Amino acid sequence: MQELFSILIIGIALSMDTFSLSLGVGMFDISNKKALKLALIVGLMHFIMPHLGMILGEQLIRFFEIKYDILLGFILIIIALQMIIDIIRHEEDKFNLSLIGMFVFAFGVSLDSFSLGIGLKAITDNIYLAMSVFAICSALFTYFGVIIGRFANKLLGIYANIIGAIILFVLGLFHLL
Repeated sequence: MQELFSILIIGIALSMDTFSLSLGVGMFDISNKKALKLALIVGLMHFIMPHLGMILGEQLIRFFEIKYDILLGFILIIIALQMIIDIIRHEEDKFNLSLIGMFVFAFGVSLDSFSLGIGLKAITDNIYLAMSVFAICSALFTYFGVIIGRFANKLLGIYANIIGAIILFVLGLFHLL
């Protein structure tokens, strides 16, 4: 039971950046269908990435000095800049999160679960339970982040879009530093 609780706490911690970024995405009028699709893709990536981390992580770290935070920072800044460009062009209601964009978003927010995968066997022997918990937590946090972000957009209008872009940009800078 204590192992499951630890896995759940880790799953929640892994999902916090996903939640905050989903708030920013939700501030652009994203449909329920797209929110659900994004949540499922993020959940899938949080299931796959720890497994890939276990398999590939040690070899990659030996060959390359990978800084996951830097890659995530660039992804966040690119998304924020796209949002800012849409705001300037007055296309805030037309922000289109394509399927490829969803996968890029999911990849960016699941990089931390990739690095966690490297040491996952040190945390638990029940790898598939852990990966399932990570997937469920991140999918739920993504979906509710988009929904709450959309609600904030209705209350605050264009200011919510600007705040969302600023949040993504600042988080991107934070990961770069």
